Amino acid sequence: MAEIRTLQDAVAELIHTGDTVAMEGFTHLIPYAAAHEVIRQGVTDLTLARMTPDVVYDQLIGAGLARKLVFSWGGNPGVGSLHRFRDAVENGWPRPLELDEHSHAGMANRYVAGASKLPFAVLRGYRGSDLPGRTGTVSTVRCPFTGEELAAVAALNPDVTVVHAQRADRDGNVQLWGLPGVQKEAVLAARRVLVTVEEVVGTLEPRPGAVVLPTWVVDAVAEVPGGAHPSYAAGYSVRDNGFYRTWDAISRDRETFTAWLRTHVHGRREAAR
Repeated sequence: MAEIRTLQDAVAELIHTGDTVAMEGFTHLIPYAAAHEVIRQGVTDLTLARMTPDVVYDQLIGAGLARKLVFSWGGNPGVGSLHRFRDAVENGWPRPLELDEHSHAGMANRYVAGASKLPFAVLRGYRGSDLPGRTGTVSTVRCPFTGEELAAVAALNPDVTVVHAQRADRDGNVQLWGLPGVQKEAVLAARRVLVTVEEVVGTLEPRPGAVVLPTWVVDAVAEVPGGAHPSYAAGYSVRDNGFYRTWDAISRDRETFTAWLRTHVHGRREAAR
């Protein structure tokens, strides 16, 4: 059953050096506050999994905490490249980054297989791509009924999945709505789960199309209003498009990025003291 914790305590308890960590959220509900707490605590040697590693993973990679990235697209949405990601791949700064690249469908099916407690998932895909030759997590199987050759992707079971959501009740049941992405599947595939929320309420009011993650699949809930900024939480905040544009300049230069990290991530701990 989920416990209501502070973000600092939840990260310290659930996310460990060497873990495979998935931080999911598509367009909105991206768990930036949790990622920043991981940076502040210096949890390192992480394998980071995410369908669309955007600015949040650029920050974690630039902080030197990632040894491997499992992903299906990387970029600053609507702006361009992720410069800390590129620097790690092209120049090994601040450390080399191993890549395990997939299609969107492949990544989604890896989470589905993990959530279903199956060893792999089957799909039509990867034909004509060189991705299968670059990873050990894509293979082929032959359908026993039709003889068709299909792509197979290994299940993805993160040590920890972190997501942001709109609400949780005091028992730790979580409610999210809007664009859910693969949060549900990533949560069900994980061994441990941390959810940050905009607010903790007495009762979760039913909403059309909302996803409810029951308390027994969540380990900890932390109330962090604005925890998705600069992305947004539908019904609570709007996307900070200006930040995404500004990030391009911040992340291009190592010294500028390091100064930003010192002020806006590590500095928040000092300000709270």
